[in-house]
Amino acid sequence: MKIVYFDCFSGISGDMTLGAFLDCGVSAETLRQELEKLGLPGFHLEIEKAKKRGITGTSCRVAADREEHSHRHFAEIREMIGNSGLDAPVKETALAIFGRVAQAEGKVHGLPPEKVHFHEVGAVDSIVDIVGAAICAHAVAADKFLASAVNTGQGIVECAHGVLPVPAPATAEILAGTGFELYARCAEGEAVTPTGAAILAELASPAGGFPAMRVDKVGYGFGEREFEVLNALRIFIGEVDGL
Repeated sequence: MKIVYFDCFSGISGDMTLGAFLDCGVSAETLRQELEKLGLPGFHLEIEKAKKRGITGTSCRVAADREEHSHRHFAEIREMIGNSGLDAPVKETALAIFGRVAQAEGKVHGLPPEKVHFHEVGAVDSIVDIVGAAICAHAVAADKFLASAVNTGQGIVECAHGVLPVPAPATAEILAGTGFELYARCAEGEAVTPTGAAILAELASPAGGFPAMRVDKVGYGFGEREFEVLNALRIFIGEVDGL
Protein backbone atom coordinates (compact mmCIF):
# COMPACT_ATOMS: atom_id res chain seq x y z
CA MET A 1 0.00 0.00 0.00
CA LYS A 2 1.34 3.41 -0.97
CA ILE A 3 1.08 6.08 1.72
CA VAL A 4 1.92 9.74 2.17
CA TYR A 5 2.89 10.89 5.67
CA PHE A 6 2.71 14.60 6.56
CA ASP A 7 5.24 15.47 9.27
CA CYS A 8 3.82 18.73 10.69
CA PHE A 9 6.65 19.46 13.15
CA SER A 10 6.47 23.12 12.08
CA GLY A 11 2.81 23.32 11.12
CA ILE A 12 1.34 23.39 7.62
CA SER A 13 0.24 25.99 5.08
CA GLY A 14 -0.79 25.87 1.45
CA ASP A 15 2.54 26.95 0.02
CA MET A 16 4.42 24.54 2.30
CA THR A 17 2.20 21.71 1.03
CA LEU A 18 2.90 22.53 -2.61
CA GLY A 19 6.62 22.86 -1.95
CA ALA A 20 6.81 19.50 -0.17
CA PHE A 21 4.93 17.67 -2.94
CA LEU A 22 7.15 19.26 -5.58
CA ASP A 23 10.24 18.34 -3.55
CA CYS A 24 9.00 14.74 -3.58
CA GLY A 25 8.94 14.75 -7.37
CA VAL A 26 5.52 16.01 -8.43
CA SER A 27 6.10 17.74 -11.78
CA ALA A 28 6.09 21.54 -11.62
CA GLU A 29 5.05 21.63 -15.27
CA THR A 30 2.10 19.34 -14.58
CA LEU A 31 1.04 21.52 -11.66
CA ARG A 32 1.20 24.67 -13.79
CA GLN A 33 -0.70 23.05 -16.68
CA GLU A 34 -3.45 21.78 -14.41
CA LEU A 35 -3.81 25.13 -12.66
CA GLU A 36 -4.32 26.79 -16.03
CA LYS A 37 -7.58 24.82 -16.29
CA LEU A 38 -9.00 27.04 -13.55
CA GLY A 39 -9.11 29.97 -15.95
CA LEU A 40 -7.88 32.19 -13.12
CA PRO A 41 -5.76 35.08 -14.44
CA GLY A 42 -3.27 37.26 -12.65
CA PHE A 43 -0.79 34.89 -11.03
CA HIS A 44 2.27 32.76 -11.63
CA LEU A 45 4.16 30.21 -9.53
CA GLU A 46 7.66 30.94 -8.28
CA ILE A 47 9.27 27.56 -7.62
CA GLU A 48 12.87 27.21 -6.55
CA LYS A 49 15.20 24.91 -4.69
CA ALA A 50 16.29 26.53 -1.44
CA LYS A 51 18.31 25.78 1.67
CA LYS A 52 17.35 26.52 5.28
CA ARG A 53 19.30 25.50 8.36
CA GLY A 54 21.50 23.43 6.06
CA ILE A 55 18.50 21.48 4.71
CA THR A 56 17.64 21.54 1.02
CA GLY A 57 13.99 21.77 0.06
CA THR A 58 11.57 23.54 -2.27
CA SER A 59 9.93 26.91 -1.99
CA CYS A 60 6.68 27.48 -3.92
CA ARG A 61 5.17 30.96 -3.92
CA VAL A 62 2.06 32.19 -5.69
CA ALA A 63 3.00 35.59 -7.11
CA ALA A 64 0.23 37.99 -8.15
CA ASP A 65 0.62 39.67 -11.54
CA ARG A 66 -1.82 42.36 -10.40
CA GLU A 67 -3.24 43.59 -7.13
CA GLU A 68 -6.63 42.19 -6.27
CA HIS A 69 -9.09 44.00 -4.00
CA SER A 70 -12.29 42.01 -4.42
CA HIS A 71 -13.53 39.45 -1.90
CA ARG A 72 -15.16 36.19 -2.91
CA HIS A 73 -18.01 34.18 -1.46
CA PHE A 74 -17.83 30.40 -1.23
CA ALA A 75 -20.54 30.15 -3.89
CA GLU A 76 -18.37 32.03 -6.38
CA ILE A 77 -15.33 29.89 -5.65
CA ARG A 78 -17.40 26.72 -5.94
CA GLU A 79 -18.69 27.84 -9.33
CA MET A 80 -15.18 28.68 -10.56
CA ILE A 81 -13.83 25.25 -9.62
CA GLY A 82 -16.94 23.42 -10.83
CA ASN A 83 -16.83 25.07 -14.25
CA SER A 84 -13.09 24.48 -14.70
CA GLY A 85 -11.49 21.86 -16.90
CA LEU A 86 -9.96 20.03 -13.93
CA ASP A 87 -10.54 16.31 -13.52
CA ALA A 88 -13.60 15.44 -11.45
CA PRO A 89 -11.66 13.91 -8.50
CA VAL A 90 -9.47 17.03 -8.25
CA LYS A 91 -12.55 19.26 -8.28
CA GLU A 92 -14.16 17.16 -5.57
CA THR A 93 -11.11 17.34 -3.32
CA ALA A 94 -10.58 21.08 -3.84
CA LEU A 95 -14.24 21.84 -3.13
CA ALA A 96 -14.18 19.69 -0.01
CA ILE A 97 -11.12 21.59 1.29
CA PHE A 98 -12.79 24.95 0.61
CA GLY A 99 -15.98 23.65 2.19
CA ARG A 100 -14.14 22.96 5.44
CA VAL A 101 -12.88 26.55 5.53
CA ALA A 102 -16.34 27.95 4.71
CA GLN A 103 -17.99 25.87 7.45
CA ALA A 104 -15.38 26.95 10.02
CA GLU A 105 -15.45 30.64 9.07
CA GLY A 106 -19.24 30.58 9.08
CA LYS A 107 -19.40 29.08 12.56
CA VAL A 108 -16.80 31.48 13.96
CA HIS A 109 -18.48 34.57 12.50
CA GLY A 110 -22.09 33.46 12.80
CA LEU A 111 -22.83 33.22 9.08
CA PRO A 112 -24.08 30.49 6.74
CA PRO A 113 -21.15 29.07 4.72
CA GLU A 114 -22.53 30.47 1.44
CA LYS A 115 -22.42 34.00 2.89
CA VAL A 116 -18.85 33.84 4.15
CA HIS A 117 -16.61 36.50 2.63
CA PHE A 118 -13.22 34.97 1.89
CA HIS A 119 -10.53 37.55 2.52
CA GLU A 120 -7.16 35.80 2.72
CA VAL A 121 -8.70 32.51 1.55
CA GLY A 122 -10.52 34.23 -1.32
CA ALA A 123 -7.30 35.73 -2.60
CA VAL A 124 -5.70 34.23 -5.68
CA ASP A 125 -2.83 32.67 -3.75
CA SER A 126 -5.10 30.63 -1.48
CA ILE A 127 -7.28 29.44 -4.35
CA VAL A 128 -4.14 28.28 -6.11
CA ASP A 129 -2.79 26.68 -2.92
CA ILE A 130 -5.96 24.66 -2.31
CA VAL A 131 -6.53 23.58 -5.90
CA GLY A 132 -2.79 22.94 -6.28
CA ALA A 133 -2.78 20.72 -3.20
CA ALA A 134 -5.65 18.71 -4.67
CA ILE A 135 -3.78 18.37 -7.97
CA CYS A 136 -0.60 17.21 -6.22
CA ALA A 137 -2.41 14.77 -3.93
CA HIS A 138 -4.06 13.03 -6.88
CA ALA A 139 -0.83 13.10 -8.90
CA VAL A 140 0.91 11.12 -6.14
CA ALA A 141 -1.86 8.50 -6.32
CA ALA A 142 -1.39 7.22 -2.77
CA ASP A 143 -3.75 4.74 -1.17
CA LYS A 144 -3.74 6.56 2.14
CA PHE A 145 -2.61 9.87 3.66
CA LEU A 146 -1.50 10.04 7.30
CA ALA A 147 -0.13 12.82 9.45
CA SER A 148 1.72 13.50 12.68
CA ALA A 149 0.61 15.62 15.61
CA VAL A 150 0.43 19.27 14.54
CA ASN A 151 2.60 22.12 15.82
CA THR A 152 0.20 25.08 15.66
CA GLY A 153 2.61 27.75 16.86
CA GLN A 154 1.64 30.19 19.60
CA GLY A 155 1.07 33.87 20.29
CA ILE A 156 -0.99 36.15 18.05
CA VAL A 157 -1.62 36.67 14.34
CA GLU A 158 -2.77 39.75 12.43
CA CYS A 159 -5.45 39.04 9.81
CA ALA A 160 -8.43 40.68 8.08
CA HIS A 161 -10.46 40.50 11.31
CA GLY A 162 -7.76 42.08 13.48
CA VAL A 163 -5.32 40.62 16.00
CA LEU A 164 -6.32 37.09 16.98
CA PRO A 165 -4.84 34.27 19.07
CA VAL A 166 -2.87 31.38 17.56
CA PRO A 167 -4.20 29.05 16.37
CA ALA A 168 -6.59 31.46 14.68
CA PRO A 169 -10.28 30.75 15.44
CA ALA A 170 -11.02 29.33 11.98
CA THR A 171 -7.92 27.12 12.13
CA ALA A 172 -8.90 25.82 15.56
CA GLU A 173 -12.44 25.12 14.35
CA ILE A 174 -11.20 23.24 11.26
CA LEU A 175 -8.97 20.99 13.36
CA ALA A 176 -11.55 20.41 16.11
CA GLY A 177 -12.98 16.92 15.98
CA THR A 178 -10.42 15.63 13.48
CA GLY A 179 -8.50 13.60 16.05
CA PHE A 180 -5.19 15.38 15.39
CA GLU A 181 -3.17 16.14 18.50
CA LEU A 182 -2.21 19.83 18.67
CA TYR A 183 0.77 21.34 20.46
CA ALA A 184 2.91 24.49 20.39
CA ARG A 185 6.69 24.34 20.51
CA CYS A 186 9.57 26.45 19.15
CA ALA A 187 7.27 28.46 16.85
CA GLU A 188 6.28 31.96 17.94
CA GLY A 189 3.47 32.96 15.57
CA GLU A 190 1.06 31.24 13.21
CA ALA A 191 2.47 27.88 12.12
CA VAL A 192 -0.83 26.48 10.81
CA THR A 193 -2.98 28.58 8.48
CA PRO A 194 -6.69 27.92 7.84
CA THR A 195 -5.76 26.76 4.34
CA GLY A 196 -3.14 24.35 5.67
CA ALA A 197 -5.49 23.05 8.36
CA ALA A 198 -8.23 22.37 5.79
CA ILE A 199 -5.83 20.59 3.43
CA LEU A 200 -4.60 18.40 6.26
CA ALA A 201 -8.08 17.68 7.63
CA GLU A 202 -9.46 16.71 4.21
CA LEU A 203 -6.54 14.63 2.95
CA ALA A 204 -5.07 12.92 6.01
CA SER A 205 -5.87 10.94 9.14
CA PRO A 206 -3.93 10.99 12.43
CA ALA A 207 -1.19 8.38 12.37
CA GLY A 208 -0.72 8.00 16.12
CA GLY A 209 3.06 8.04 15.66
CA PHE A 210 5.40 7.53 12.74
CA PRO A 211 4.08 4.61 10.67
CA ALA A 212 6.22 1.56 9.98
CA MET A 213 6.95 2.15 6.30
CA ARG A 214 9.54 1.66 3.59
CA VAL A 215 10.38 5.23 2.63
CA ASP A 216 10.90 5.97 -1.06
CA LYS A 217 10.93 9.78 -1.04
CA VAL A 218 11.28 12.62 1.45
CA GLY A 219 10.45 16.22 0.59
CA TYR A 220 10.61 19.57 2.39
CA GLY A 221 8.32 22.48 1.60
CA PHE A 222 9.55 25.73 3.11
CA GLY A 223 7.36 28.38 4.74
CA GLU A 224 8.11 32.08 4.66
CA ARG A 225 8.35 32.72 8.40
CA GLU A 226 11.40 32.04 10.52
CA PHE A 227 10.88 30.07 13.72
CA GLU A 228 13.21 28.57 16.28
CA VAL A 229 12.43 25.24 14.59
CA LEU A 230 13.02 24.79 10.86
CA ASN A 231 9.89 26.16 9.17
CA ALA A 232 9.04 23.38 6.75
CA LEU A 233 6.48 20.70 6.07
CA ARG A 234 8.13 17.33 5.59
CA ILE A 235 6.42 14.67 3.48
CA PHE A 236 7.38 10.99 3.37
CA ILE A 237 6.14 8.80 0.53
CA GLY A 238 6.54 5.06 0.79
CA GLU A 239 5.03 1.64 1.18
CA VAL A 240 3.43 -0.27 4.04
CA ASP A 241 2.27 -3.86 4.12
CA GLY A 242 -1.14 -2.94 5.48
CA LEU A 243 -2.99 -0.53 7.75
